[in-house]
Amino acid sequence: MDGINGKVVALTGASSGIGRAVALDLAAQGAALVLAARRRERLEALVAEITAAGGRAIAIETDVRDRAAVGALVEAAIATYGRLDVMIANAGVGPISRLDKLREDDWEAMVDVNFKGVLHCVGAALPVFRSQGDGHFIATVSTAGLKVLPTMAVYAATKNAVRTLMEGLRQEAGPDLRVTEVSPGYVGTEFGDGITDPEVLSAVPEAMKSMALPPESVARAIRFAIAQPREVDIGSIVVRPTAQG
Repeated sequence: MDGINGKVVALTGASSGIGRAVALDLAAQGAALVLAARRRERLEALVAEITAAGGRAIAIETDVRDRAAVGALVEAAIATYGRLDVMIANAGVGPISRLDKLREDDWEAMVDVNFKGVLHCVGAALPVFRSQGDGHFIATVSTAGLKVLPTMAVYAATKNAVRTLMEGLRQEAGPDLRVTEVSPGYVGTEFGDGITDPEVLSAVPEAMKSMALPPESVARAIRFAIAQPREVDIGSIVVRPTAQG
């Protein structure tokens, strides 16, 4: 099945930012969506918005740190729509800080959500894709892993771990599955809300104001990767503001 129309897409981190933009974009192209996040009220509001516009979507409250919950997300896609065509592992957290601050709880949160959460998505969707003989994995990574800056060490490490995982998955996937990693730069999202270090947090609004892209820019890139014919695998996309160094 080429294009977007009719494809069943599971999307984590769907309640805001890039995830929300991707959901609205793909719904407008005719995709059937299984939307996952921890904030149920926001998910349900997004589903209502999509269905009011004539789209198809369901909401599944999901914490990607919970392997069973991610499995239930995939099961919901099969039960509702009969298949799963695309798994987008987009959920992420970024409580960044300098390593000297020793915010080890924040380090663990980034490992659990940003990396292990993607592993859970792969583990849940891969058997379905194999049985169908078709499927597409997409993971939201980050330009933070391409140019590592102070405060970003652990965050970038988790994103580069996902980048490595996606390349390994691509090489194991064979001719029937596709694997894409998308690396956004500065994007106007709620990223700063998760930063626990006041010093780091104070610098975020100005950076966002001066250069941040709208989330829709990343959504269009993800749509491009999905819309390609089955024999075309877009392995990596970098989407950054022209002003970003």
